[in-house]
Amino acid sequence: MAAIDLNADLGETVDGVPTADDDAMFAVVSSASVACGGHAGDEASMRASVVRAARHGVAVGAHPSYPDAVGFGRTSSTMSGRELRATLDAQLAALAEAGGAIRYVKPHGALYHAVTADEATARVVASAVRALSDDIGGDLPLLGLGGVGERCARDVGLPFVREAFLDRGYLPDGSLVPRREPGALLDDPDRVARRAVRLATDGRVETVDGTVIVADAASLCVHGDSPAAVAMARAVRAALDAAGIEVRAPW
Repeated sequence: MAAIDLNADLGETVDGVPTADDDAMFAVVSSASVACGGHAGDEASMRASVVRAARHGVAVGAHPSYPDAVGFGRTSSTMSGRELRATLDAQLAALAEAGGAIRYVKPHGALYHAVTADEATARVVASAVRALSDDIGGDLPLLGLGGVGERCARDVGLPFVREAFLDRGYLPDGSLVPRREPGALLDDPDRVARRAVRLATDGRVETVDGTVIVADAASLCVHGDSPAAVAMARAVRAALDAAGIEVRAPW
């Protein structure tokens, strides 16, 4: 049986208010990337996410970001490598202290894209994940699009798992359409579900200009804070089940 991971960014509370219906999303996904306090989340939300993950048999991933609550982690940063490493260490430790058995790490927002394209940033992130891996006695995978982040992860002995986005538009070069541009966000559950099955079975995705590109991914992401997140996640899960594709975490 074919298998694929279905992940969502969860635990993203802002001033104590959740940006997603976490109860509904945890019931559908196989992996949850939990906000660690950089762009969203706090001790209470991290503990609640850990409890929900255990209840539903969902793998917990750390979802660190630039320290950017105002911009929800989507603002580029000029912080030094030392400053970045310090905030990453603090965020990863916060989730671990909340009881999370961290199974993988997925950077958030602007940091996610920087890891894909900027070697200096990718090396700092990889070194932080390597340090956490050494502390817990295992090799934590880094989840992302690829690029220099994949090479930097492997340079320090970490697995790299590629993901594809179900609710984001793609450009022909395989990058995501910037959020402020037309076609950046998808919200049709049926369309997103069809995309999920195609990615899981054929490893291909249609871009905004109609080009079909290869997107070899072991994990598929639906953003938890999208207005139609629950409907999309449920439609994706139902479509994958109907296609005989097992939804399970790869970590």
